[in-house]
Amino acid sequence: MIEIIPAIDIIDGKCVRLEQGNYMRKKIYSENPLEVAKSFEDAGIKRLHLVDLDGAKQGRVINYKILENIAAYTHLTIDFGGGIKTDDDIKIIFESGADMVSIGTVAVKNKPLFASWLKKYGSDKIILGADVKNEKISISGWEENTDISVFAFINENLNLGIKKLLCTDISKDGILEGPSF
Repeated sequence: MIEIIPAIDIIDGKCVRLEQGNYMRKKIYSENPLEVAKSFEDAGIKRLHLVDLDGAKQGRVINYKILENIAAYTHLTIDFGGGIKTDDDIKIIFESGADMVSIGTVAVKNKPLFASWLKKYGSDKIILGADVKNEKISISGWEENTDISVFAFINENLNLGIKKLLCTDISKDGILEGPSF
């Protein structure tokens, strides 16, 4: 069974699409993320990936009020990513209505904290975010490239007990040319 999971990427409270992770090349699709989420739900979608691009870039959760709104006015299962760096951040996200969180940067920069979250919340609540450029992990809102192989990164985190993975090929993201097989 294939499940379609649309994403809503948020900058300045608006639904946007970046081209290949470039914040300077963004297209605004809607100024009302709740309306977009409701339209997904009306189309039969059950799950939503909500991305706080402001938070990812600034290293702190910013758009959690949008999450609260969508969680309050839809029945979507929501996973939230972007800017989650501290225990307080992850607590705010879950209290704001997220069912799961997507974590990438902390899994690279603070492995003990990531492992503690995995232990505390469980592998059904923590999604490993593996954002990739040229088979290497990118972090901090795709603004920082690493030398870490995506395959080594995934394997290392599988050994920690990760069961859910969200992998984005930045070179294909937002250019409407299909998936990166």
